[in-house]
Amino acid sequence: MKSRENLVRLKQFQVSEQRRRVEQLETMIAEFKRMADELDAQIANEESKAGITDQNHFAYPTFAKAARLRRDNLRTSQSDLQQQKEQAQAELEEAETELHKAEALESRDTKQRGTGSKPQVMTG
Repeated sequence: MKSRENLVRLKQFQVSEQRRRVEQLETMIAEFKRMADELDAQIANEESKAGITDQNHFAYPTFAKAARLRRDNLRTSQSDLQQQKEQAQAELEEAETELHKAEALESRDTKQRGTGSKPQVMTG
């Protein structure tokens, strides 16, 4: 049946799109982590140069304050992306399940056509 073949192709497309989305989110999470780690190193460097680690000290480096804020924002974004990734993975699993069902129906139809028997009508 042509419609089952189209359904299988549609499900395959949905699975590949979900995989791509999960991979993009993983890449973004890794990039944000790398950037936050670099900012941590820059903050430590600024603090050691100034000899001040107390953020409330009047002479605490302005660059370190700004870097801390940026790092914290990156970590918040990283956490949000992690939640999106978990949702995308759940959607991927669902799409894969639907694909397997569609492939099983297509396989059954192909076998029935090969044996010459008529497809069974399922009542539900």
